[in-house]
Amino acid sequence: MVRTSQATTFSSSPYFFDRGAHGIAQPISERINERHPMKPHRLTLTNALVMGYGLDKQIHNIYDPRPATQAELEAYHDHDYIDFLSKVTPGNQAQMRAMIDTFNCVEDCPIFADMYDFCRMYAGGSLAGARKLCAGTTDIAINWSGGLHHAKRGEASGFCYVNDIVLAILELLRYHPRVLYIDIDIHHGDGVELAFYQSNRVMTVSFHKYTGDFFPGTGKLDDNGNGPGKHFCLNVPLQDGIGDDMYLSIFKTVIDDTVTAFRPSAIVLQCGADSLGCDRLGAFNLSIAAHGECVNFVRKYNVPLLVLGGGGYTIKNVSRCWTYETAVLVGATIPDELPATVYDSFFEDSHWKLHPPLTGKVDNQNSVASLQRITISIRNKLRYLQGAPSVAMQEIPPDLLGLMGDEERNAEERDEEFRGTGGAGENRVGTINSRNEFFDGDNDNDRDDDETPPTSTPRARGGARRGGRGRRGRGRGKGRGAAAATSTREGDEDAEEAVASSRRGRGRGRGRGRGRGKPANKEKDKENSNPAVESSAETPMDVDVDVWTFYFIWRSP
Repeated sequence: MVRTSQATTFSSSPYFFDRGAHGIAQPISERINERHPMKPHRLTLTNALVMGYGLDKQIHNIYDPRPATQAELEAYHDHDYIDFLSKVTPGNQAQMRAMIDTFNCVEDCPIFADMYDFCRMYAGGSLAGARKLCAGTTDIAINWSGGLHHAKRGEASGFCYVNDIVLAILELLRYHPRVLYIDIDIHHGDGVELAFYQSNRVMTVSFHKYTGDFFPGTGKLDDNGNGPGKHFCLNVPLQDGIGDDMYLSIFKTVIDDTVTAFRPSAIVLQCGADSLGCDRLGAFNLSIAAHGECVNFVRKYNVPLLVLGGGGYTIKNVSRCWTYETAVLVGATIPDELPATVYDSFFEDSHWKLHPPLTGKVDNQNSVASLQRITISIRNKLRYLQGAPSVAMQEIPPDLLGLMGDEERNAEERDEEFRGTGGAGENRVGTINSRNEFFDGDNDNDRDDDETPPTSTPRARGGARRGGRGRRGRGRGKGRGAAAATSTREGDEDAEEAVASSRRGRGRGRGRGRGRGKPANKEKDKENSNPAVESSAETPMDVDVDVWTFYFIWRSP
């Protein structure tokens, strides 16, 4: 079989643009001990496959997220720990041996060149995705470089230095009253669970292998949360060899019960690919299709969704898995034949297939009875939830103006002051018109029956900045439009105030698709609607998606 290759670079980042004399890529993984199982080079392979399949064309804009600032990292982590990460290098680690031991940067978490910049980049991607979800400018944000769920407040752990998941959830909590965290990595999400162990605004659900001595050794079924967070911590401990059918059965049952009881306003999904069969450190029998079905199941709840990477140590399978899940999230169907890339040699043993056989390699030690016991235990915990917790909604403080006052701002950060936190300081690289960016005048099915078109104010687009936002529609035809008007950048403020009192808002929905006001008369609406337009509006994947694959995002405007 003859395959042509493409000689392009898939990221503007210096980590992937750093080339030797003969043009050979030198990704950051080459700076870590080559025997270390964590290989960030898997992100390069993922980018290559995503571009090769043309999935970037299914999404609308490409961005370079800015690195997280020190103040943003210290929103959760201790100052001394972040200061240590910013100073330690391979050249001075001998002099900092005592601090290296204190902060657990040994063995699993070695010191390597530009380690602090690496942490700031992947954390910055997750933070920017969370900001966009809060601003309502996207429905799904993806950062495959994130999901490092073991890092603690004051130390590294399990290949994780900065816990970008906790930072992103803290950002989401500035706007969303309840956040559900779901973890399908084979290792227990101990760092995230610990951070919110006493919170009733974050429900953590982790599906992982638990034997007592398998890293990190936590995640028992009876771990339950503490204080206000009691019963808001759920663990699904599994044994070696679980296959597709068993895993999907318990996953869908537990997640459906949890969403019904907790009613999250945002979801964070950690997609560690070490739960796949044939993983270098894993012991499950999951196929790429089953792993992707978990992602698809969560997507269908139409709740603002942040999707992150995580573990995964057989890099050819990790890149295939995250490529397939990118396709799932954008609603694209891709063939089993992999596209030709410069990394063809990684996939030659499977004859360049997207779905190689990964199952049946480990004996299944799980029984139907054991999974039923886990399900019953979790349902009993959920019975203690007396309705979903609520919080008093207050004006959200500015994101960066105060936090970054003592730091030098770059051009992107200065631009953020004018465009709001929804812009997140990224540079737009490309633009493609969205399939749903069409307005058909008075006959448009997104228009409320009782809406009076304004005469002096331009029509506001969805995703207004938080400073002037009203509530947004809740999804495709099911939510109620907001009473407050969204503002335009050039609009007259007095006119906007007048419009706000006389019309219903048309901000972009916080769920899938564009928000619509609820019709006063459903039968009349059906008779007068344009069938062609109605069919287009109900397209299942008409959603806004931000895809963040290590230093760049895609999203619709």
